[in-house]
Amino acid sequence: MLDGVVVQARELERQYGEGATAVHALRGVSLDVQQGQLVAVMGPSGSGKSTLMHILAGLDKPTSGTVTIAGIEITGLDDNDMTRLRRDHIGFVFQFFNLLPMLTAEENVVLPLSIAGEKPDGDWLEELLAKTGLADRRRHRPSELSGGQQQRVAIARALVARPTILFADEPTGNLDSKTGGEILNLLRDSARDYHQTIVMVTHEARAASIADRIMFLADGLIVKELTDTDQAQVLEVMSTLQS
Repeated sequence: MLDGVVVQARELERQYGEGATAVHALRGVSLDVQQGQLVAVMGPSGSGKSTLMHILAGLDKPTSGTVTIAGIEITGLDDNDMTRLRRDHIGFVFQFFNLLPMLTAEENVVLPLSIAGEKPDGDWLEELLAKTGLADRRRHRPSELSGGQQQRVAIARALVARPTILFADEPTGNLDSKTGGEILNLLRDSARDYHQTIVMVTHEARAASIADRIMFLADGLIVKELTDTDQAQVLEVMSTLQS
């Protein structure tokens, strides 16, 4: 890693299709994400924000350009090496919680370690369950948990292996306002207390306003950045991008 940079992208382009019908989802995006930063990515529908997250996380490959995570250039990795990199360095939180219904909350949390044949650090697991408010819900299955509690399980699962980078894709998009606020506080606390690096795609100004840095995409390009801002400023920028 260079000077605390944990994620680096250079001149990312992503084209779908060919010829006159080709869609240019990304048109040359470059960025650095520093360790411990919470970065929000915003933009109108079709701006390329989800494509950018998928490429940064190794779920999609760029047409051209490079992505480096923890000093490893990932765009040329084969499937096995990419799987290992995701296991060792990447955590995911999705809008829809993606929990296994037959497992308890605690079993869902430790699932990434179980798949890797590893046992969780007992003290860290207890701290994580307490931090996410799940200590008294650890034996409950997803059907016995509220939406907010299920998202807390998903966040704890993403953090349990202490990933280099956590990607959050619309983490509050399926939650009511109050519960969404609690989830945002949990993400903010994770960045502050654990120095966890987080990249979050969101369409919500409130969610973006908790970030250290907001990148706005339009037509496949980063067109503006804000740091330490508030909802009003975020809404103002989004209104200009959507007009």
